[in-house]
Amino acid sequence: MMFDIRKIQEQLIYSAVKAASNDKTAEKILYGENTLSSSGDDAEWVKSTMKRLENCFDRTTVRQIRMNCQCGYGFDEKLSLVRELLDSSSSLEEFASQEKARAAGLFCEGGVLYLEFPFCPCPMLSSVERLDSDTWCQCTTGYSKKLFEEAFSCEVDVVLLKSIKMGDDKCLMRIVPLGSVGKWADKNL
Repeated sequence: MMFDIRKIQEQLIYSAVKAASNDKTAEKILYGENTLSSSGDDAEWVKSTMKRLENCFDRTTVRQIRMNCQCGYGFDEKLSLVRELLDSSSSLEEFASQEKARAAGLFCEGGVLYLEFPFCPCPMLSSVERLDSDTWCQCTTGYSKKLFEEAFSCEVDVVLLKSIKMGDDKCLMRIVPLGSVGKWADKNL
């Protein structure tokens, strides 16, 4: 079975918008005025859908909606890696300095964890040259939030700092645990 990221994103956006409003608004965001289908190539669809989303909701709500649209692609493998790194470390610095962590784009600076990619990791954006805003990219912050919260057993704050599709040289997120990281919690007492 083929991984149809477009169909997955359509379903996720519809559900997230509906949760923040209603069915009618979700249909309007997803399909525009033409409520028959979400036509157009991926690049055109991404840009027009995000524009409709931004025109309908405030920035905070838009960010939350998109964070709830993460596709989960490769999640189990990434979670397994993060847990492996966690098990062999006793601090964020040690966690991020491991070879596998660095290879995955993780690093720690000033006690803060960062995740960077030298390429855009989103398959939906492969045909998009440049985005007008970082709205679409917020799904990766949702993905990272879910990943690190599950691995760390505490709430985390994830902020997108750079996006290749916004003209930056890399994609970069700051990941801040808002509590004691599960495995290290006893050591912090």
